[in-house]
Amino acid sequence: MKITDLTLLTGRALLAAIFLISGFGKLADPTGTIAYITSVGAPFPELGYAIALLVEIPLAAALLLGYRTQITATLIALFTLATAFMFHFDFSNQLQTIMFLKNLAITGGLLQVAVFGAGRLSIDTCRR
Repeated sequence: MKITDLTLLTGRALLAAIFLISGFGKLADPTGTIAYITSVGAPFPELGYAIALLVEIPLAAALLLGYRTQITATLIALFTLATAFMFHFDFSNQLQTIMFLKNLAITGGLLQVAVFGAGRLSIDTCRR
């Protein structure tokens, strides 16, 4: 096992962690989450909630395990970019600006994973 393998696994774990924690938080408070989605004027808040749960729990778990990593990372990246523009596009608010930039940085990391794959410590490698 090489340091590169551990680094790729660690990178996936750190990226997945933010989504898993957020997803389980949303799962614990559906009413609050749907109210927040509604408050920003997003259409179909219940559908948005369902999409968020789908991305933040099973897709993040797939990313962590390295399962169909390139497509998974791409889908999570698209979700993250969309949420940056939908929920954090208020540049008059410093916190929202920071959250917007955080989402862009996460998107960049996910795109790196999408291009280079999960590495050897992944289900993708076991499937080959």
